[in-house]
Amino acid sequence: MGMLSSCGFVPNLFIDPAETLCMFGVSTYCLQHQPLDAALETLAPITGCVEVMDGGLHSLETAEPLESHSFRYFIHAPFRGVNVASLLEPIRRASVDVLLQAFAVAAEVGAEVVIHPGYYAWREEREESTKQFQKSLSELSAGADDLSVTFFVENMGGPDYFFLRSCDDLPLIDGLGLALDVGHANLNGCLGCFLDHPASHFHLHDNDGMRDTHSPVGTGTIDFAAVMEAVHRNRVIPIVEVDTLEGVLSSIAALEAIDAGRR
Repeated sequence: MGMLSSCGFVPNLFIDPAETLCMFGVSTYCLQHQPLDAALETLAPITGCVEVMDGGLHSLETAEPLESHSFRYFIHAPFRGVNVASLLEPIRRASVDVLLQAFAVAAEVGAEVVIHPGYYAWREEREESTKQFQKSLSELSAGADDLSVTFFVENMGGPDYFFLRSCDDLPLIDGLGLALDVGHANLNGCLGCFLDHPASHFHLHDNDGMRDTHSPVGTGTIDFAAVMEAVHRNRVIPIVEVDTLEGVLSSIAALEAIDAGRR
């Protein structure tokens, strides 16, 4: 690894030091079985930028658990049980309300927010679900504007019924930032296309192209040299979203080595 700094690592040259304290952020996903405060204490020596996975032991009812730490925060909004594209209007509306609550917490700590795009139950429902999704995005955009919060929409892996599995769906979020999950794109065989598209946020983890394992960088089939070229081009802080703390540390080491090779 590189020399330690106040954020755990020497700031990378592709990020303006006035805008950020670190070159790689870390998701609390790697410590999902620890209480949030303990997870944040564990991450403090590693990075100055944390993305809180808002769910399970890390659910955020208020910003209070975050205010005792000095991280630059991102919040991954709740997604289990949430479907902003649901044809069932009470579910769609409740899903929007859940995300707006996450926006309100984010506003308290100056965090940007990642959301999932929703899904449809039957292929025949895609057109109507698309309308519901866009209706939700309009409501979320209005709420975000009111709170002065920025949010990004994440590309999905896995089942066919999710929106934003491929670049074909990018027009659905026109005008909004893309949270590019490179592992999800690799599962769907379209990482190259997504890397060519502007992105406002990155989730970094590896896999074998078959299962969404959130494995350490360098243990799967993703070309992270190409990924880091896109990160540099977009001038954003990438978030390491690996499933163990040990995997996070090895991923940061691998990514630093890739960066060192670029210079």
